[in-house]
Amino acid sequence: MSTSLMRRDGRSLLLALALWLLALAAPPVLAQAESGGEAVQRQLREQTRQRGQFLQGEEIRQSEQVRQREQGGQREQTRQRERERAGPLNDAPMWRQARSGEAFFTTVRGPETGVLIQTEGNTWRQLRNGPIKQYGSVLLLVVLLALAVFYAVKGMIRLHAAPTGRRIQRFSVFERVVHWGTAITFVVLAVTGLAILFAKYLVAPLLGHDALGVLLVVGKNIHNYIGPVFLAFTVLMLLAFARDNLWEASDRVWIRKGGGFISGEHVPSGRFNFGEKAWFWGGVAFLGLIVAASGLVLDFPNFGQLRVTMQWANVIHATASILLIAMSFGHIYLGTIGLEGAYRAMRTGYVDETWAKEHHALWYEDVKAGKPRHS
Repeated sequence: MSTSLMRRDGRSLLLALALWLLALAAPPVLAQAESGGEAVQRQLREQTRQRGQFLQGEEIRQSEQVRQREQGGQREQTRQRERERAGPLNDAPMWRQARSGEAFFTTVRGPETGVLIQTEGNTWRQLRNGPIKQYGSVLLLVVLLALAVFYAVKGMIRLHAAPTGRRIQRFSVFERVVHWGTAITFVVLAVTGLAILFAKYLVAPLLGHDALGVLLVVGKNIHNYIGPVFLAFTVLMLLAFARDNLWEASDRVWIRKGGGFISGEHVPSGRFNFGEKAWFWGGVAFLGLIVAASGLVLDFPNFGQLRVTMQWANVIHATASILLIAMSFGHIYLGTIGLEGAYRAMRTGYVDETWAKEHHALWYEDVKAGKPRHS
């Protein structure tokens, strides 16, 4: 009996010793397991980064952005449904965006090709069809009416003395070629330009829209091709006549006496009086070059001009052209039916001695004295 107790006590002792040894060996094993787990986690995180996936914080931020976009889309859908309920087929938001002037995607390459609607074009249209046409037409009619009244009252300004038959050269061949080249191209541009601006109010009621279309197509092409020729002649005109159109002391007397148009007095002047100089510098040089330069901008739109540039060039071109045409009425009137001998001077290049003494006495004295001509 004592032997069996001893055996049981021995087995118990051995079991307790085995459990104690296992307890001592467990922490290193657990620590090694934990250490291996951290390595695996680090490896997983590295693999996650390599695959381009987001960590937990990044996933949260991404989901927040997605949520905000979804909320924004839901709000826009709600507003769109409200607009549809308020007005079915309401395209106002779409057109508002189209009129914003923002550039959107297009396969066509060029300035402003991505802009569907340019709102400044409406401003240009209102200026062209409003003040320019209205005030321009009134100005032209007033000038023509004033010249008609003046002619009815005064008639042609004739020579006081009889012609002598002795002629003096007033214009050289070169000067006459330059003058008539400028005059002819100007008249062609004026007629076609006025047709482009006003023909639909005059031609369409009489001949119909088909005839108006043909007239405008032909007139526009003539206008575009003659424009650069007019510029070339204008430059030649400046070179030929600029020196004789400089200010002189006699111009002050001419201004004070109004050129003698009302009193009938002949005011002494040089080769050109102040009225002719005003036409030369204000009309030919200033307005003529503005018209020509703005016309070139419109004539060659393939140099990267924006639409707003073309629109302002058109406004400047039309305004300066109307002013130039109005001034030219006075010049054409005096050069044809207003002043005896003026047209013959530019056609033949010569004037009678009496004409020179009565209209340009200072120039006549220089010629008789043998002074060289500036031109």
